[in-house]
Amino acid sequence: MPRPIKVSLQPALHEANRLSWNAATPVHNSHKYSQANFFRDGGMTLFQEEKDPLGDVAGTRLLHLLCNAGQDTLSLARLGAVVTGVDISDGAIAFARSLSAETGISATFERADAYSWLKEAGERGEAFDIVFCSYGAFCWLSDLPLFAHLVRNVLTNNGRFICVEFHPAVLVFDSDWTPLFEYGSGAEPVTLQQGVEDYVAQSGVGLAPSGLSQGATFFSNPYPAYEFQWGLGDVISSFTASGLVIRHLEEYSYSNGCKLFDDMAGLPGGRWAMPDGRPKLPLMYGLVAGKHLP
Repeated sequence: MPRPIKVSLQPALHEANRLSWNAATPVHNSHKYSQANFFRDGGMTLFQEEKDPLGDVAGTRLLHLLCNAGQDTLSLARLGAVVTGVDISDGAIAFARSLSAETGISATFERADAYSWLKEAGERGEAFDIVFCSYGAFCWLSDLPLFAHLVRNVLTNNGRFICVEFHPAVLVFDSDWTPLFEYGSGAEPVTLQQGVEDYVAQSGVGLAPSGLSQGATFFSNPYPAYEFQWGLGDVISSFTASGLVIRHLEEYSYSNGCKLFDDMAGLPGGRWAMPDGRPKLPLMYGLVAGKHLP
């Protein structure tokens, strides 16, 4: 049974992050060449590390939380899932809806804070076979135990929560490997005065599989952002305390898409690895949780 939780939600900081993401989202997409044509030609933005735990999603009801501008959401729909994407950014959801219309790939997109959306969905009795999020999702959640509890409430009896996420061990460093953040500081927010940055320009084709355009240059976000540094122990304990069972946990010594550090080595398929001369670290991990063991 789920354990009682102490709520420490910080919606005011979520709202500040919405403004920062609204400023950054059009800049990110300015670097991605002809996304509509990419999808119309059969393109897919999911990596194998997401597709493997997802398995055959055809006909499943799938909820994609913190879906950003919807590229992965549409990729999930292309695999046959009935998908709802939820994101706090107005600009991201507007772009996702436009891309869905341009490509003819059907998905539902809703602009909302994940917490309020999940709470209302649970009260409506909605249930999903899969709840999914990936790559820089947990760092925007001010109350991870509450998030896990709300996710559990919208899973079907045999449903699964699946995420592929950047490893918190490397998120303590700045882009030049300077230790900057405390590991596992949890609900204590970290203020990013520079806001959400133009990480697509920094990462190149890894985050622009449709092709890289120069796009916006010299972007400076006028809105600060606030992150929450959850350790891997926080993640596991949050989901197990919610009543979910960890079915799978895997760490990876490379990063998909995003170039986390300035001197990373590029790998085939849009991946990034530790540079020569540095010891390997886990750069991301995959997690699968459900109400029961398989």
